[in-house]
Amino acid sequence: MAFNRDIAVLAVRAYQRRGQHCLDICEPFTGCGVRGIRLAQTVPHVRTLVVNDRNPHAVALTRFNVAWNGLTETIQIQHRDAHDLLSRHARPKSRFDVIDLDPFGSPAPFLDSAVRAIKRGGLLAVTATDMAALCGVKPFACVRKYQGTPLRTEYCHEVAVRLLLNALVLAAAKHDFGVTVLLSHRTDHYIRAYVQILPGAQRANDALHQLGYIFHCFHCLHRTWTQGLSLVSPQVCPACGGDLVAAGPLWVGRLVDSAFCHAMREDARSLALDYRRRVLRLLNAILLEAEGPPTYYVVDAISSHLGVPGLSKAALIEGLVATGYHATDTHFTPRGIRTDAPISAINTYSRQLSRRHVRQAD
Repeated sequence: MAFNRDIAVLAVRAYQRRGQHCLDICEPFTGCGVRGIRLAQTVPHVRTLVVNDRNPHAVALTRFNVAWNGLTETIQIQHRDAHDLLSRHARPKSRFDVIDLDPFGSPAPFLDSAVRAIKRGGLLAVTATDMAALCGVKPFACVRKYQGTPLRTEYCHEVAVRLLLNALVLAAAKHDFGVTVLLSHRTDHYIRAYVQILPGAQRANDALHQLGYIFHCFHCLHRTWTQGLSLVSPQVCPACGGDLVAAGPLWVGRLVDSAFCHAMREDARSLALDYRRRVLRLLNAILLEAEGPPTYYVVDAISSHLGVPGLSKAALIEGLVATGYHATDTHFTPRGIRTDAPISAINTYSRQLSRRHVRQAD
């Protein structure tokens, strides 16, 4: 999780530079306290930093680590249930600028408490590790926790991020707050989202307008998406006539604020990080695909669908771009392509690449 903490430090620093004010930070699930210690040591102008855990052994270890790093006057250590802690800070003038929710499993039960405990314009960071639910292995668990239907397909991890954002938007909207997505990513066994919580019913409505549905054809890999909470979709795939399967409601807007990500990347080049090269690779990949449409294609799935030998991802991207389509890598998978090309164009160029490869082999 050191890589996760590197990204968290960069995000909080970028957020602090945007607001230019002292920060009150809360980590309701601190474990051994290392994330709070990192934030206290590397984020400027931290006024208060509250770390908490309900496990008494974790609290004892956190006290030791905080004292070992000489931060007893900076970091406040609590031993409470996360709901209890956040509820105690739900009233005005006691809320936090930054809340980092990183539980083991689903963050869904804590979203409402976190929204109530965050200041207007505050930064809410959320981790989810329950990928079986979010990726469609346990669809009813996903509906219960995230109020959306998942999709068990090759781009399920992006659907997972969008479902998490859907739950965040709905939790904030109940309190007349809107959500602006600053950064989201999938890494290893978890997904992560950084959002800014903004006050006002109109901002809440604007965020709700960014919710919609993704429709997928398992027969030909065609996919499309709609914006809006009304589930109105074509029943038949326009590419092959097969059935379309819906996922959602989920977030269909941008997954990153490019300016925010640029600021993080510039900071990463000079800040002492555990995984600088990996952090820069991730941020570069996210920026590259930032303007792309929802969903991505996996080259191996295309090869399997067409029954052709393994395709070159780089050659496929180059060909689609030369044809006039948007096409980039995606950070979600090394073999993924984010493109606005229809599946018919992807199939046509993939067959051309395969035939060219066969001729060269001969």
